[in-house]
Amino acid sequence: MSVNMFKQHFWRGVIALGLFFWVGSLQAEGLPVKVVVVTLFEVGEDQGDRAGEFQLWKERRNLTEIYPFLGYRDLHYDPETELLVLVTGVGTARSSAAVMALGMDPRFDLTKSYWVVAGIAGFDPEDASIGSAAWAEYLVDGDLSHEIDAREIPEDWPFGYFARYTQRPFDPQKPAPTGEMYQLDSALVDWAFDQTKALELSDDDPYAKAHRALYTDHAMARKPPFVLKGDHVAALTFWHGALLNDWANQWVDYWTEGKGEFVSSGMEDTGVYLSLSWLDRVSRVDVSRLLVLRTASNYTMPPPGVTAAENLLAENKGYSGLHLAVESAYLVASTVVDALIEGWEVYEDTKPGESTRERVHEDAD
Repeated sequence: MSVNMFKQHFWRGVIALGLFFWVGSLQAEGLPVKVVVVTLFEVGEDQGDRAGEFQLWKERRNLTEIYPFLGYRDLHYDPETELLVLVTGVGTARSSAAVMALGMDPRFDLTKSYWVVAGIAGFDPEDASIGSAAWAEYLVDGDLSHEIDAREIPEDWPFGYFARYTQRPFDPQKPAPTGEMYQLDSALVDWAFDQTKALELSDDDPYAKAHRALYTDHAMARKPPFVLKGDHVAALTFWHGALLNDWANQWVDYWTEGKGEFVSSGMEDTGVYLSLSWLDRVSRVDVSRLLVLRTASNYTMPPPGVTAAENLLAENKGYSGLHLAVESAYLVASTVVDALIEGWEVYEDTKPGESTRERVHEDAD
């Protein structure tokens, strides 16, 4: 090793060590946070008008302390329950930046915090209905790939998207995921689902009922809203249509090797996970304490007799199940949030589902 290379490695080590101790000092001084609720957007004001993902938390929780934040919206905190609510802004870039900024914020101690994403999404009508809520175990990135325009792809290719460093769509010789797919703690996800699977979700939206009835080829799309487990595709492009819906199902199946089931489509969740995973490296957070809940405001493909363009443009005019979706997101997520806070004597140091996880390991041994 040359002298210059030695100096470079030496100073990198010094900087890394300094960062480690600086982060440790931040952890000792911040406000304790039991749960961080991550919402992605708000429509207008924080309260009193049409509700986006954040507003119900503001109106129904004791979020008496407001902290200015270098992001999309201020942070809101309940000092009694130690609940913190974040609004990231729409898109992977904003969500990853906001979570990273919060994770390094010296005002908060997040070392034992649970993170609960509670946002709306498009849902596959094959799996669920408007107003339904899905807990994801797998987060699959819909952007990190190669693409060839559909008008130029080989005749025997089903799609123009294919994994990096592969030869064709769904090439089995793919590399290990390096951002294309993240898996959450399965025992924690199962626990969250068990807490909420019997909840009766609101179904008081006339638009949602009428829109569901149009999906004559999809029995699950016509059901009243319910809670399920189902996995998530995060992509910055708001895609829509039967062909892309088929791609999303195959893309999730491909990256999870048949273990996942595509249900919801949004934008931000892989960005949230990535930032938390990096913050975990410096012991600022515990990424294994992340939960992702998405609720259906619309479907990812049109009903029979309607084109993809017609359906998407109608949704862009505001015809969607936003009202039901934000109600479901609040009800389902708050049920889990309350359970974590009320059980903090145990959950501070032991994640829900830990005993189940230990039994599985013992049986395997």
